[in-house]
Amino acid sequence: MQAGEQPIRVLVADDSAVSRKLVEQTLSEKQYSLVFAKSGRETVDLFAEYHPALVIVDWIMPDLSGIEICKHIRSKTQASYTYIILLTGKSEKDSVVEGLAAGADDYLTKPFHPEELIARVGVGLRIMELQREIEVKNAILQELALTDPLTSLPNRRGIEDWAARQLNGAARYGFSFWVALADLDHFKTVNDAHGHDAGDTVLKRFSQILKKKSRRSDICGRIGGEEFLFVLTHATKEDALRVIDSIRAEFEATKFNFNGNSLTVTASFGLVGFAGTKAPDFNRLVTDADSALYSAKRLGRNRVEVGESQPL
Repeated sequence: MQAGEQPIRVLVADDSAVSRKLVEQTLSEKQYSLVFAKSGRETVDLFAEYHPALVIVDWIMPDLSGIEICKHIRSKTQASYTYIILLTGKSEKDSVVEGLAAGADDYLTKPFHPEELIARVGVGLRIMELQREIEVKNAILQELALTDPLTSLPNRRGIEDWAARQLNGAARYGFSFWVALADLDHFKTVNDAHGHDAGDTVLKRFSQILKKKSRRSDICGRIGGEEFLFVLTHATKEDALRVIDSIRAEFEATKFNFNGNSLTVTASFGLVGFAGTKAPDFNRLVTDADSALYSAKRLGRNRVEVGESQPL
């Protein structure tokens, strides 16, 4: 084990003091932190407390069998997988199949050879390391799937996943839910006159303002092109309007300089809200916000228009 690395937690469950001592002596010189249980119930309790990477459990245990412990571990939702080695005096194929079907990853017949235990634990830990790498990569892929790469804000899918849960909460607990759809005015002219790098700079600046104005109970994101969504919860109509208009005003006041040319860009907003006992579909709210945004564009741009909200 290299300096700074944490020892690998291993839970050993066996009612036999002799068996526990043999496992301890076999694994004591390796990079393991051993925790011992003498009964099935103690095994369950220690598993919940320590969340070990690997469990070595005897088939025959007081109160709970090794099979029952395997099933218990597999029934629990965990952030990381636990590898289970079942110790058994049964060598019949049917018994081995029963243990594997209950959730064991491997088995070792008693009496076991110490070197074989070391080898099987090593196999388990290599598999666990691969599993950890897969979990990290999956987490990164999941985050990328929900994030706009240019602005690092959530994308439409990320907002929809969050909003669906929050809408149900708003209906159940009676707090308000506001959806603002924003569109940058005449954005195509920025790209046409100054290039797409300039356009990206404008989009990033707008996203920074959105992020700055967001509370922990809100979410904002880019849903495509020059369109952004901002969802506010636990806010009155007046407060929602004030926040959105402050975003509009700060963006309007931002000066951009591209190739010696100074310019300002504005944004238009459509705002709708919901508060009630029956949550609407989130996309319905976005559609209503889009209608309000269209009104803002038609009335001259660089303004906030409030649409017809769901029952308030």
